Amino acid sequence: MAQLFFKYGAMNSGKSIEILKVANNYEEQNKSVLIFTSGIDTRDEVGYVSSRVGLRRKAIPIFEETDILKIVKEHEPTPHCVLIDEVQFLSKEHVLQLAAIVDTFGIPVMGFGLKNDFQNELFEGSRYMLIYADKIEEMKTICWFCERKATMNLRVDDHGKPVYTGDQIQIGGNDSYYPVCRRCHSNPPL
Repeated sequence: MAQLFFKYGAMNSGKSIEILKVANNYEEQNKSVLIFTSGIDTRDEVGYVSSRVGLRRKAIPIFEETDILKIVKEHEPTPHCVLIDEVQFLSKEHVLQLAAIVDTFGIPVMGFGLKNDFQNELFEGSRYMLIYADKIEEMKTICWFCERKATMNLRVDDHGKPVYTGDQIQIGGNDSYYPVCRRCHSNPPL
């Protein structure tokens, strides 16, 4: 039975490499996949899923006006699985489309992304994935500064100093964010 999966984790928890691995597993069995990613993530070109280990793959970019349900419905061959990277940047409407893909077409959908932002507020896409997903799984990584489990993302400025205010969305990698535990988020040893 197809389900909507939400796999979340802090920065550096292996979300993008997991998408690439899942896609490879399907394709080794001659099963087609459709891979999507947020159109606002421009770290490695728009329309690519890129992992910190150097692997990357073309994906369909999702913008505010993108109709994911329509793309999946019209795609030939019918995909055996739909994979979404950076799901935190999706809108409520996009998440409802993902649920409809599962419920209408019986295609499993796996969304990967951050749960909370640098201020520990939920992203819109993550909020609705938490509400609508059939299965929710945390992908774990360790704190940048200690040995605890990282559950938060610490934003830093160009000088490596913590930032606790500002726009929710600022695209960046290790230059802008560290995966941290709750203690190190409040009091980072910088």
